[in-house]
Amino acid sequence: MPKLLCAIDASTYGPSLCDHAAWFANRMGARVDVLHVLDRAERGAGAGLDLSGSVGLGASEVLLEQLTKADEARAQAAQAHGRDMLESAARRLTDAGVADVSLLHRHGEVAETIIELAASFDLVIIGKRGEGRNFEEGRLGAKVERVVRGSARPILVAPRVFMPITRVVVAFDGGTSATKALTHVLSNQAFADLEIVVAIVADAGTQRDVRVEAAQGLLAGRADAEVKTLQGDVEAVLKGELRQGAGDLLVMGAYGHSRIRELFLGSTTTAMIRTGKVPVLLFR
Repeated sequence: MPKLLCAIDASTYGPSLCDHAAWFANRMGARVDVLHVLDRAERGAGAGLDLSGSVGLGASEVLLEQLTKADEARAQAAQAHGRDMLESAARRLTDAGVADVSLLHRHGEVAETIIELAASFDLVIIGKRGEGRNFEEGRLGAKVERVVRGSARPILVAPRVFMPITRVVVAFDGGTSATKALTHVLSNQAFADLEIVVAIVADAGTQRDVRVEAAQGLLAGRADAEVKTLQGDVEAVLKGELRQGAGDLLVMGAYGHSRIRELFLGSTTTAMIRTGKVPVLLFR
């Protein structure tokens, strides 16, 4: 049975993440494991610290005891909140028709935990911003890039609002990750009966012709898929092809260039996730 990992936190993305997970699970016949990671910040600013050295600075033992109890209370509250979020997510998934749901509550660093667990799953679903950046639409959650770069599994980065997916746009440049992405879409039950558009952004010439030939070879005459050749800035052209907030899914290879090149030129992957309103399925 396929397995999906849905990583939730206290952000407003929780319901959307569950709805995306339910959509994929129901079409794939998959099980969903819902993950919440309790990191150090959630356990309390002083959690785990050795406060004994403060005695020499004049802090009383009574105060140290109070601080310790306050940390313990914060930790217990955070754990209870995490359990409540997981149970709420399980109810939402079950109500959406997912028959097999498991809950995972972990302590640690969020991105590292997701990357470590991802190897055991067929798809990982995360939100594009965490609880500290709910309303900063122009920014990308700090952990998203780390998870995408660190995971060998497909990563679905979900927007805040779920729309049932009816159309899939695959950004195809002929590279290894793009070929992997297109092959996945064409073979995975989740995308059966959906409209598939293979978008090739390149100026007319030999390079574009090679990409078109490669894409058509993978499609093998499928009637539900078409190849579109587009020209212009990759980010702008892809956004123009997507029906924002109308049931589209963008599928693409992730971070195809070196970090140094992206530092100077920017990353199409990051730009498409950051400002778009459609889910993005990424392959490394």
